[in-house]
Amino acid sequence: MTSSLLQRREVVSDLLQDRGDSLVVTGLGSPSYDVMAAGDNDLNYYLWGAMGGAAMLGLGLAKAKPDHSVLVITGDGEMLMAMGAFATIAVQCPKNLTLVILDNGHYGETGMQKSHTGHGIELNKVAESVGFDWTARIDNKEGVQDLRHKMHARGSLNCAVIVIDAAEVGRVLPSRDGVYIKNRMKLALGQVL
Repeated sequence: MTSSLLQRREVVSDLLQDRGDSLVVTGLGSPSYDVMAAGDNDLNYYLWGAMGGAAMLGLGLAKAKPDHSVLVITGDGEMLMAMGAFATIAVQCPKNLTLVILDNGHYGETGMQKSHTGHGIELNKVAESVGFDWTARIDNKEGVQDLRHKMHARGSLNCAVIVIDAAEVGRVLPSRDGVYIKNRMKLALGQVL
């Protein structure tokens, strides 16, 4: 029996279509594999071993590069570990930042235990409560397409929770060399090392 839920790899691929010069930060685990599977890019920053850090790295990039759209793709487990990030990001309110939270209701990297979102916590409502300009809970392809247009507009601080199937998908591993990942993004942005 096939699931009627969105498939995360397909969702990520759709989001990254025609991305232009958008900067993409991934949370650890599945979001990194999915972004890599959609096509490696020098403007991808794969975050390894820093669970809870993707949203704050995205904030830093959004503040430093206001002429670029910044997209953070992470999971519900990572954002549950970074609840304070919602408030900090809202206070800073960069209009070029979009958080995309792939929500399968489980902690995928530690054994598929049910996460708080699996018990009913809605992270889009957390983002709304602290003052994000636009929030949504997306469970269909039309919503994903609407999000694509929203994240490139650079006119609001956005948070979208995309409800996805919890099925395991094969890993497509990007480089784990943090210095290499950092330096290639800096070079792609025209910065001297």
